[in-house]
Amino acid sequence: MARKLPEKWQSSIKAVKAVQVAFDMDEKIQLAIRKQALEAGISPSEQIRDILGLPTNKRPKRPRLTVSLSAEDYQLLAEKYNLSSDQQLEIKKKLMDDLITYADNELVD
Repeated sequence: MARKLPEKWQSSIKAVKAVQVAFDMDEKIQLAIRKQALEAGISPSEQIRDILGLPTNKRPKRPRLTVSLSAEDYQLLAEKYNLSSDQQLEIKKKLMDDLITYADNELVD
């Protein structure tokens, strides 16, 4: 007897069926594609879809940078910011400040 997926998961069916393809290619080619994507304000995967003539997501996406942090990373950052490693929200705020300062300094140069 087949079970029906919960309603909240119905929209994820297409994503589950998609197959991710990784490309091993020269760094210069990867850099060129990434730069084009950045200049176009899209993800590298959307740029590749465009280059290949495949449909792309026309909806604007919220620009976001991500980083994965381990428990050890939180511990190191907590020490850097004189916080406890379980104060993850405060650590995130400090990270944001550091990234904003970095970007401001880069834009000045």
